[in-house]
Amino acid sequence: MPEDADGVDRIVSQWRRERPDLDPSPMHVVGRITRLHWTLDELLYRVFDRYGLSRGEFDMLATLRRSGPPFELTAGELSARTMVTSGAVTKRADRMERAGLVSRRAAEADARGRLVRLTDEGRELIDQAVGEHVENETRLLAGLTADERSALTDLLRKLGQTLPDD
Repeated sequence: MPEDADGVDRIVSQWRRERPDLDPSPMHVVGRITRLHWTLDELLYRVFDRYGLSRGEFDMLATLRRSGPPFELTAGELSARTMVTSGAVTKRADRMERAGLVSRRAAEADARGRLVRLTDEGRELIDQAVGEHVENETRLLAGLTADERSALTDLLRKLGQTLPDD
């Protein structure tokens, strides 16, 4: 085992010993991605929590903010861009409307449709939160050089494009 072996290396080694008929090498990648997800999720959540936001609420506010003026999208657009159900969008919008972070109104073209708009208070909050979020992500990736981050970006994009959608 390498000198810098980690828990995933130990797991793969144990499977090789116990099940020599299997090739557990994919665990080197998938196991690490999974463990990194758990760790990163916790470290990212700390920033969202400081602003009283869940990950989903942060995502919705950030989606509205980066949509540009007037920072307004239909519930369907929010659902598609945040990759959650319309029910989840409604639940998040309800909570954020009560908190004064978004407002909702009927769409002019379709009275059944609802538009969700970032309020001034919501824009202020997401601008602060996203600034800290980017600083946090920068700190979390500080162990990689710019070239390594670029290579990892390309590899993760390629992996994402090869995975099934279901």
